[in-house]
Amino acid sequence: MRPSSPAGGRSARSRLAAPLVCLALLTACGTATQSAVPETPFTTESGAVIPEPGAPTSTAEVDVERKGVGTAVVTAVRYAAHDTYDRVVIDLEGDIPGYNVRWVDEFVQVGSGKPIDARGGAYLQLTLHPANAHDENGRPTWQGGPIYPADLRNLTDVVRTGDFEGHVGIGLVLARQAAFQLSEASSPNRLVLDVAH
Repeated sequence: MRPSSPAGGRSARSRLAAPLVCLALLTACGTATQSAVPETPFTTESGAVIPEPGAPTSTAEVDVERKGVGTAVVTAVRYAAHDTYDRVVIDLEGDIPGYNVRWVDEFVQVGSGKPIDARGGAYLQLTLHPANAHDENGRPTWQGGPIYPADLRNLTDVVRTGDFEGHVGIGLVLARQAAFQLSEASSPNRLVLDVAH
């Protein structure tokens, strides 16, 4: 997924069609998404505020609790730049777990609490539960890291902050705090986290 197409390389028609197709697919899959007032609003001639099509629209923290689901396994974390946002996709094996997304002052290792040396302008922490990033034999299912250079417009690094006692931490190092949107998708199961530029 690492940049799939150059910025600005799509026609106006395909830029308009893509969000509509995604919305239809996500609605059909049953999604949990978050939206609110855009951080940087666009206005019409009458002064009404409208969000940019396809752009994330909220900086509010998200907390989704799931009881009675099996432990998900994180198999990969992918990222790519889009016209108005950077996208991070968390590939899952098993059920979509509960999750929490919040702004933090720094990343720390889940379990030990030791700070992780990742430098940026803002830090967005995603924690999945119940989830693992290893198999039954303790072998990692999400290879590499713990810091993965992204070098996108706002997303500079992705950080594995932990895999401990049924919690997997994924940190997004950003150049600046910006609106984000989290959605769920299935076939295969995955979480999609978009962060505005």
